[in-house]
Amino acid sequence: MDIAKAKSSSRFKRPLIIGGAMFIALALLTGVVVQPAGQQKVERSKLLLGTVQRGELQVAVDGYGVLRSDKQTLITALTPATVAEVLLRSGAEVEANSIILKLNNPELLQEVEAANMALVQEQANLRRLKLSNQRELLAEQSTLAELTATFKSVQLRCEAERGLAGGAVSMLAYKTTLLQQEQMQERVNLQTQRIAQLKEVMREALIIQQEQINQVTARYQNMQLRAERLIVRAGIKGVLQRLPVELGQSVAAGQELALVGSDKDLKALIRISQSKAEQLKVGQTAKINTRREQVAGVLTRITPEVRDGTIEVEIAFTEGVPASARPELNVDAQIFTARIKDTLFIERPMNAQSHANSSLFRVMENNKSAEVQELSFGEDSGKFIQIKQGAKEKDRFILSDMTSIQDAKTIQIVD
Repeated sequence: MDIAKAKSSSRFKRPLIIGGAMFIALALLTGVVVQPAGQQKVERSKLLLGTVQRGELQVAVDGYGVLRSDKQTLITALTPATVAEVLLRSGAEVEANSIILKLNNPELLQEVEAANMALVQEQANLRRLKLSNQRELLAEQSTLAELTATFKSVQLRCEAERGLAGGAVSMLAYKTTLLQQEQMQERVNLQTQRIAQLKEVMREALIIQQEQINQVTARYQNMQLRAERLIVRAGIKGVLQRLPVELGQSVAAGQELALVGSDKDLKALIRISQSKAEQLKVGQTAKINTRREQVAGVLTRITPEVRDGTIEVEIAFTEGVPASARPELNVDAQIFTARIKDTLFIERPMNAQSHANSSLFRVMENNKSAEVQELSFGEDSGKFIQIKQGAKEKDRFILSDMTSIQDAKTIQIVD
C-alpha cells in the first residue's frame, strides 16, 4: 500500500524567516514601519516637534573663534643661538622685565669684545689726531710769527729810509728795502692763508674720524644689543601665550621665541561663513559665549579676505572682559544683524535653509497623524527661522530629519 508524503518546504521558509527578521530589526532601529498602501508609522519618542510662534525675531549670524590680546609682543631671535635655560612656560603671568629664556652664543660674545676693542682703538686714533693737529698748527703759527716779526722789522727800516732816500741812503738801498717789505707782506699773507686752510683740513679730518667712531660705535651697540637679547624678557605685562622652543634647541635669526599678550585687553576673532558676510556691518551688537558665561560685545572690524569659505571679524567687549576670558580661549559668538517684528517663526528644522522652500510634516489636531506641508522660510536667527508662508501660529511641525520617508504624504504617529 502506497502512503503519500507531504513535500517539505523548509528550504523555502528559512530565507523568508531570515528576511522578515532583518526587516523587523531595521524597522525597529529607524522607528518607521512600512505599511501597505504607502502608509508610514513613526514612534513619537523618535520625533522632535516644534510649534510656530509669533513675535519679534532677532536675526543673528553665528560664528566661532578665539579670544586674542589686542596688545601682543612677538619676541624673535636676533642671532643664531642655543636655548640654555627655560625659566617660564606658556600661561605664566609676566611683567615687562620678567625673564623667559636665556640663550647662549659664544661667537656673539667674542664679536662684542672685538667691536669694543675696535671702538677703543678708534677713540685713541681721534685723540692722536687731535694732538698731531695741535702740533702742526703750533708749528705753522710759529712760522707765521717769525714772518710777521721780520715783516715789521723791514717795514720799520723802510719807513726810516724813506726820508733819507737820495741822501744818506741811496735810492737803490731804499727800493731794495721797499721790495723786501712787499715780499714779507706777501709771505705773511700766504702763511695766514696756509694756517686757515690747515684748520679747515684738520676740522674735516676730525669729522671723518668721528664718523668712523660713530660707525664702530653703532656696530658695537648692535652687537651689545644682540648679546643682551640672549636674555629674553617679556617686554610687556600680561600672559606668556606661546613658547615654541625647548631647552637645548638651536634657533635661527628671526625665529619666534615667545608670544606675550595682555590679559586685560582681549578681543574676539570670529570666523563667519562667507555667505553671511553681506549681513554684517561694523557697530552691530553681538554676544560672546565663553562656555562659562555670555558677554555683550560690538562688531568693530570686518576683514575682506575669504579663507576656507569664511571671513574673520573682530568683536570687542562692551561691558569689560569677563573673568573667564583667557587669551586663545575658544569661544562662540552671535552677531545680531536685524530685528523683525510681528512675524512667524519656528525652531530650525533639520536641513532647513533661509530664503528657501522646504516640506515638513504638520501634526494634525488629533495628534496622531501628520501630513506634508510646503513652507517658505525667510531670515535665519540661529536657533529659529522665519516662516513667510505655509503655516499659522501654534501649528506644530516635525523638525526631525524625515528624508527616509520623503515620498510619504501622511504618516501615523504611534506611542
